[in-house]
Amino acid sequence: MRTVGVEEELLLVDPETGEPKALSGAVLARAEQDDPGQEVFEKELYGQMLEFATHPQADMADLSEEIVRCRTEAARHAGELGCTVAALASSPLPVSPSVGTGGRYQWMARQYGLAAQEPLVCGCHVHVAVDSDEEGVAVLDRIRPWLSVLAALSSNSPYWQGKDTSYHSYRSRVWQRWPSAGPTEVFGSAERYHRRVADMVASGVILDAGMVYFDARLSQRYPTVEVRVADVCLHTSTAVLIALLARGLVETAAREWRAGREPVDHSVSLLRLAAWRAARSGLAQELLHPATMRRLPAGTVVDALLEHAGQALADSGDLDRARAGCARLLDGGTGARVQRGLLERTGSLREVVKACARHTQT
Repeated sequence: MRTVGVEEELLLVDPETGEPKALSGAVLARAEQDDPGQEVFEKELYGQMLEFATHPQADMADLSEEIVRCRTEAARHAGELGCTVAALASSPLPVSPSVGTGGRYQWMARQYGLAAQEPLVCGCHVHVAVDSDEEGVAVLDRIRPWLSVLAALSSNSPYWQGKDTSYHSYRSRVWQRWPSAGPTEVFGSAERYHRRVADMVASGVILDAGMVYFDARLSQRYPTVEVRVADVCLHTSTAVLIALLARGLVETAAREWRAGREPVDHSVSLLRLAAWRAARSGLAQELLHPATMRRLPAGTVVDALLEHAGQALADSGDLDRARAGCARLLDGGTGARVQRGLLERTGSLREVVKACARHTQT
């Protein structure tokens, strides 16, 4: 069974006001003090963010336990410095992001100007093991149409700088400011993939291969495909759902490749439209069906994903959990819907942040 690892970016916030706090360096120092040599928590581009990475897990129950543990430890380290963590993909309250002082981060600030100084957004990256770069690129070519559905399921960023954006995942729209972000064409081979990445680095527009921000890519550090479209999820259960669906899609794609089935060659233009539709309405309205790129109710499109990856999900023992998780989101709403419900009840974005900080550890 393929192993799965999850990287989550969390927002550091004041537990009383809900305002983002640029304390990542101090929180990391506290984590290092408690556990010298720890490799769980990392800095991100902005001082108001903290990232953690799980170990590779084959069992989804184990993955869930580790995400809960990492979120709890992050909250504990932050709490010792007077702040807490919130699994919010964008800050509901106005914020002026603080770019880190490292050489890489400063290069990015100079290179991209305001586009690098504003996008304080938090994502969830899922790493799924692959046997080789050839298999990995074959997977990338075949999962492209389905990634917008994962984005819709994870949508958790309706607010930006104190305003309702009318989007369910505004993070994904902000993320498109990076020049290498977004969907890709079909590569066809590992050689063509690596040549494309090398050409992008040689252009000088990006610093290195780590700045290739494709919606899904080969990991630079691990033998994995890295699926990068999801908002950080408010609840652990949603993060696990995204992880198991990503594994199901990867396994399905690998089986199709081994069987000689060609990938669906949708244009990047159409994939961008599907991504926009998912960001705009989440699960609340319609999505573009990955096979036809035509509008259908979100529930119908989610059912199509479950059918497409159903055999792989059944073989890994995840099908019932996948169905239940999708049904829960379709009925109860994504993180974006939860946030809007909190604002409707409390009338305060500060209260939204404070409530979401509590949700983060559930």
